[in-house]
Amino acid sequence: MPKVGMEPIRRQQLINATMAAIDEVGLAEATVMRISRHAGVSAGIISHYFGGKDGLLEATMRQILTDLTKAVAVRRDALEDDSARAHIGAIIEGNFDRTQVTGPAAKTWLAFWASSMHKPMLQRLQNVNDRRLYSNLCHQFRRVMPRTEARNAARGLAAMIDGLWLRGALTTEGLNAEEARFLAHTYLDQLLAHYGCQQPASNTYS
Repeated sequence: MPKVGMEPIRRQQLINATMAAIDEVGLAEATVMRISRHAGVSAGIISHYFGGKDGLLEATMRQILTDLTKAVAVRRDALEDDSARAHIGAIIEGNFDRTQVTGPAAKTWLAFWASSMHKPMLQRLQNVNDRRLYSNLCHQFRRVMPRTEARNAARGLAAMIDGLWLRGALTTEGLNAEEARFLAHTYLDQLLAHYGCQQPASNTYS
C-alpha cells in the first residue's frame, strides 16, 4: 500500500525526470524507460500516474506554465508602483524567470512548442498560454492608450518576448536572461514613447 502523501512526490519526481531526460537526449529519445531510470522508479509508475508518455509530457508542461504564472504573480505582488509600466515590466521579468530559462526548462519548452502542432491537448495549453500573455499585456496597455493601439502594443511585445526567448534558447550557449530582459524592457519603453505615454523618470532592469 503506498504511503500517504506519496503521490504528489512521485508525480513531481517524474516531471523533474522528464525535463532532465529531454535536456539530455531530446523529446524523441526521452523514452518511458529513460525517464523512469532518471526518476529511479519502474516504468509502470508512469502509466499508473499519467497514463503514458503523452500524459506525462502534458503534466510537465502544466507544471512549467504554473511556474510561469507564479513567477509573474510574485513580481506583481511585490510592486510598489501600480503604474501600467511597472506591471508590464513584472510580466517581462516573470517570463525570463529562472524556472523558464534553465537548460531543462528551455528544452522542454522547445519540445512543447514543436509537439503542440501535432497534439491537440498540448495545442490547447499553448493557446491558453498565448492568450494569457496577450490579455495581461493588453489590459495594462489599455490603461495608457486607446484600445486599438493597446492591442497592437500587446501583440508586438508578446512577439518580442517569445522571439527573444526562442532565439536565446536555440543558441549554443543558451538563453541570456539578463540581456533578453534588457531588450524587452527597452522595447517596452520605445512602445510607450511611440504612443506618447508618460513613463517613470528612470527604470532599472535586473
